[in-house]
Amino acid sequence: MAIENILLTTTAITTYLGDRSLTNASGFFFENAGSLFVVSSRHVFIDEPSTHFPDRIVIELHTALDNATRSVGYSIPLYQNRQALWRQGVDSAGEIDVAVIKIDPTALPKEAVYAAFTPKHLHNAQETIGIGTPMLIIGFPLGFHDTLHHLPVARHAINASSFALRFQGQGYFLTDARTHRGTSGAAVVMRADDLDDNLPWKLMGIHSARLDVSRDNQIDEALGLNCAWFPDILLTLTR
Repeated sequence: MAIENILLTTTAITTYLGDRSLTNASGFFFENAGSLFVVSSRHVFIDEPSTHFPDRIVIELHTALDNATRSVGYSIPLYQNRQALWRQGVDSAGEIDVAVIKIDPTALPKEAVYAAFTPKHLHNAQETIGIGTPMLIIGFPLGFHDTLHHLPVARHAINASSFALRFQGQGYFLTDARTHRGTSGAAVVMRADDLDDNLPWKLMGIHSARLDVSRDNQIDEALGLNCAWFPDILLTLTR
């Protein structure tokens, strides 16, 4: 049985410093003007506050469309001549927790199988997205996934803040979903049956991190809210 294309957009990311494995995260493929990129959270590639400084990432790629058990790891350097190879962005509110790194499709294993979002999968600003609209966050929470078939898992989410407004002036909206470490960089998607291709999903955001407030940990539970950065930044980063 063939793998669902939406699952092939997503890849597990492992960060490394030399031969030492550091963290697990999520990412997805985005293609623009003939160039292919891996998208994730900026803090996956570098995070100064936690002294997280990997020098490469390894993504997992399927190698047979009709056999999901077959996959291979592909290493991508994060630096060349001490210069960062990833691209990150800023807006009027400051740094955006989204980064992309370009990969050469011809350098991938020749049997690699993947699917990529494109600009046509981005949300049309003229389309109204009401509060509480159902979405999915597809990734690898705590590194958890189908280890036999090497596939991510999906968590239900709704947009918990106005999709038409930047929450607190930042370049993200809020989702209400149960998330964990390892989901950073996951695609936030919404079913879109009007798309006439084999990937009928809209890319609504890039999951970054859980959002919490000062609270009494003995009395108050965590909010269960998350930041999802608006994906239009990808048009700038992949130009």
